[in-house]
Amino acid sequence: MNLTILLLALVASVAASTGDYSPQFQECVRNQFTQRCSSSVRLPLNLRLFLWTCEDECKYHCTHIITDEAIREGRRIEQFYGKWAFWRFFGMQEPASVAFSLMNLWAHTKGGRLLKRRIPKEHPMKPFYYGFTLVNINLWIWSSVFHTRDKPWTEKMDYFSAGLGSMYGLWYTVVRLYHLYLQPRLLVHNTPSRRRLLAPWTSLCILLYLAHVTYLCLLPRFDYGWNMKVNLIIGMLYNSLWISYSLSSPPFQRFWRVPNAIRPSFVLYPAMIAISMICAVSLEIFDFPPWWRIIDAHSLWHLATVPIVWNWYRFLLKDSLDPSWRDRLIT
Repeated sequence: MNLTILLLALVASVAASTGDYSPQFQECVRNQFTQRCSSSVRLPLNLRLFLWTCEDECKYHCTHIITDEAIREGRRIEQFYGKWAFWRFFGMQEPASVAFSLMNLWAHTKGGRLLKRRIPKEHPMKPFYYGFTLVNINLWIWSSVFHTRDKPWTEKMDYFSAGLGSMYGLWYTVVRLYHLYLQPRLLVHNTPSRRRLLAPWTSLCILLYLAHVTYLCLLPRFDYGWNMKVNLIIGMLYNSLWISYSLSSPPFQRFWRVPNAIRPSFVLYPAMIAISMICAVSLEIFDFPPWWRIIDAHSLWHLATVPIVWNWYRFLLKDSLDPSWRDRLIT
């Protein structure tokens, strides 16, 4: 928990932005608005398609004007409205983050097709993994939309989709590792079914997610700190569970009715992937002004998750094709 608090403090320290509050920026926006925003001014089609207004255009140019001055004078480069000054592309505010989000979308699409093609249809975890793919496809679509244009509604959809991805990750992790997928027909006589625990566990996750979203929607201002804490705690929970999968004595049976002393050849995969994901998230903490005003730490985080996502699907496939499933559960 101390580590969690430290991470949150570090993230909060780098997330703060002061550039848009500076008198120089405010003066620049007023001057730009006077020069650019007459009634006869019409923005190019590509900017109108992405919902840019004349005021947005003024703010965009002023972020670069103030950043240019800071570089010339050797001052610290500031963020504006929580973001660095990025060069846009065809109206997209953060083109690198958009591109890397689409790469994650591709990785999940390809990984989902791999599982659909290779995992037997009788496998009890197949529908849960199909849901995992759909939830993450939705997540990366909204990430792409948000990084294309930062609007209050695109921001909320991005954050709520990420929250859904985190909650679903914890949900299916518990289902898989504690064998809540088991149905009576898959069990020997007089063995109690764990399937009865699936409904209450699912209901709890749904209620927690809805309570989280409702709380954030009812606030007069979006509580970024609360949202970050919730997602970080959930992410650490299910990453810890998967890391324990690789241990010699995890707090569950890796495979139903198979002793943990029998370790599959891929047993270290989840720990390595989970640790890689934690390292990738650390890019969010050690933020820096974007290289060439295109690539920042946040976009690199999205880039780093692409091979992690693909390797995770490869692990899920290996885990699903282990002989223990065929011998004991799949009929």
